[in-house]
Amino acid sequence: MRSVLLPLHIIAGTLGMLSGFVAVFLRKGSRQHALAGKIFVIAMMALSVSGVYLALMKSQPGNVLGGTLTFYLVATAWLTARGSEQKTGIFDWSAFLVILAVGVIEVTCGLEAAASQTGLKYGYPPGPYLFMGSVALLAATGDIRMLVRGGISGTQRISRHLWRMCFALFVAAASIFLARQHLFPAFMRKSGALVFLSMLPLLLLIFWFVRVRLANVWERTGLRNRKEPLLGGPQPSLSVR
Repeated sequence: MRSVLLPLHIIAGTLGMLSGFVAVFLRKGSRQHALAGKIFVIAMMALSVSGVYLALMKSQPGNVLGGTLTFYLVATAWLTARGSEQKTGIFDWSAFLVILAVGVIEVTCGLEAAASQTGLKYGYPPGPYLFMGSVALLAATGDIRMLVRGGISGTQRISRHLWRMCFALFVAAASIFLARQHLFPAFMRKSGALVFLSMLPLLLLIFWFVRVRLANVWERTGLRNRKEPLLGGPQPSLSVR
C-alpha cells in the first residue's frame, strides 16, 4: 500500500501546487478558474488523505494533524464557494468540531515541545505546532461565526473561500520547495527562490484579501454617494439601461 500511495502523494502534491498557482492568477469566476480550482481541490484532497495514511503508517502524529488541517481547509473552502449562502448543516458542525480538536492538539503539542528537554515533540519544535494550531483555531473561530449566523454571504463568503484555498496552496508549496530543497539546483537554494515560492501563496492571500475588502468599501461608498438627495434637490433618474 505504501508503494502505491507514496507516488500518488507526490503526484497529487505537484498537481495541486501547479493548479493552485494557475487558479490564483486566473480571472475569478471564469471557466478556466473554475476548472483549475476543481483540479486543485481533487489533488489537494488526494494529497492530504494519502499524507494522513502514510503518517499513520510511520507513526507521525504531527503530519496526521497537518494533513487533516489541509483537507479541512480545502473542503470547507470548496463548499463555501458552491454551497448556499444562508444555510448550514451537519457537515459544517462536524468540520468545526474536527478543526477545533486539531487546533487544541496542535497548540498542546507546541507547548509540550517547548517544555521538553529536547525542545521537540514527535520530531518537531514548538514553532510549526503553534503556527498550524493558530491557523486551525482561527478557522474554528470563523466557523463559530458562520454557525451562529446560520450561514455566510457577501464579502465574508469570498474572504473565507480565498484565505482557506490560499493557505492550502501554501501547505502544498512549502511541502515541495521548503521540505525538499535537496531536489532543486544549488542556485535556487542559495538565491532564496525556494523560500519565495513557498511564501508566495501567503503574499497572494494578503493581496486578494485586501483587494476584496477594498472593493467592498468602494462599493459601499458608491452606494452612499448614489443615495437620494434632500427634498428640493435634483432627483436621480430611475430608468434602467
